[in-house]
Amino acid sequence: MLPVVDKPAIQYVVEEAVDAGLNDVLMITGRNKSALENHFDRMTELEATLEEKGDVDRLQKVEFSNDLADIHYVRQGDPRGLGHAILRARMHVGDEPFAVLLGDDLIDPRDPLLVRMLDEQVSRNATIIALMEVDPASAHLYGIATVEPTDDPDMVRVVDLVEKPATGTAPSDLAIIGRYVLRPEIFEVLATTPPGKGNEIQLTDALRTLAREDMAGGVFGLVFRGRRYDTGDRLDYIKAIVQLAVERDDLGPELRPWLKHFAASLD
Repeated sequence: MLPVVDKPAIQYVVEEAVDAGLNDVLMITGRNKSALENHFDRMTELEATLEEKGDVDRLQKVEFSNDLADIHYVRQGDPRGLGHAILRARMHVGDEPFAVLLGDDLIDPRDPLLVRMLDEQVSRNATIIALMEVDPASAHLYGIATVEPTDDPDMVRVVDLVEKPATGTAPSDLAIIGRYVLRPEIFEVLATTPPGKGNEIQLTDALRTLAREDMAGGVFGLVFRGRRYDTGDRLDYIKAIVQLAVERDDLGPELRPWLKHFAASLD
């Protein structure tokens, strides 16, 4: 719910899903997360006040978040990791491929990623994960993939994965970022995956099983070379606000020259 410019981060994520053609959204939430549900619900009193004032612009923004998608909610219960959270979606998803979008990872709308991942899932009938090159010094913060090339320079076959490797031991500089398109077989694997790092059920461990045993079509990685913002990191959060704001038609023309003047004044 952290605001990025003028709307919460989670709305960017939902808009990304909708823009990719996905309008059935299930949010896995936890305790004290009712603000998420309230944001996408009707606010009749506020809407009536804005309508009475004739504030059409703000009224449209409020109504837009209400009608974005068909949104459902499930509580995770015990916070036992990302793999456990995905298992909570099993009854909702059924036997269809599905996308997982992590709420603190923002993909710049100018660099579409999810659409390409969905297309690759259909054409390869496999699990598709998003990968991004990272500084080797930061590899211990991510799940890291061991890969083989394919005939497409943007696509690699994943042959192994390791969650947050010890510093200096990462097998590559390709890190998993918060976008996945998974086949439903992942549920069976997650159900038998023992707790891993942090005593949590790690999605990376389940994906590793699929990759190493070449189950259900195996795992492929789409190497993303666009703009991504991690709102879970304080510095990246600030950068995201600035970078998205300077591209806005309503903010950019005044913000860009101010930024140049401010930057020039720094030591």
